[in-house]
Amino acid sequence: MPQQVLKPGEFRVSDLSSRRETPFDLQPDADARAAIATQIGLMALKKLRFTGKIAPSGARGWTLTGRLGATVVQPCVVTLDPVTSRIDEDVERQFMPAEYFEEAEAGSEMEMPEDTSAEPLGQIISAHDAMVESLLLALPQYPRSDSAELGDAVFAEDGVTPLKDEDTKPFAGLAALRDQLDEKS
Repeated sequence: MPQQVLKPGEFRVSDLSSRRETPFDLQPDADARAAIATQIGLMALKKLRFTGKIAPSGARGWTLTGRLGATVVQPCVVTLDPVTSRIDEDVERQFMPAEYFEEAEAGSEMEMPEDTSAEPLGQIISAHDAMVESLLLALPQYPRSDSAELGDAVFAEDGVTPLKDEDTKPFAGLAALRDQLDEKS
């Protein structure tokens, strides 16, 4: 039976050394970056690099550690203008044998583990998938350009003084009272 062809950044577990680390350095070319940008909804992915190592962990587990660096372009949430952001993140993933993950009975309660970096160990460890997932998690959720300004929304009936944000702040009334007292003295 022929073995499947590995993509860049994929490592067959059976080929990894159980005595030393296996280094990796992923630097996708322009076409690969464009495909990743489309996959995760970016306007552009100018730079992307993921370097690190896969090391044995415990009896049958593996640890992937690395450093992710990227320059991404996203649309501004206010103006839709391009916003460029730099991302530098440390990444760690644990790949553990299936028996490490307890199967819960249907309908039973289960505690969430504190360590959420553990993943089931398959036949392949994909540094590429870890790179894309980590990039997606590190993206700014609400990118905003420097020129983006949110104006004040004013809602009031005709003849009524509109309520502004400053009026609803908890200490606005105390500040006005203090100013009145200062004027009297």
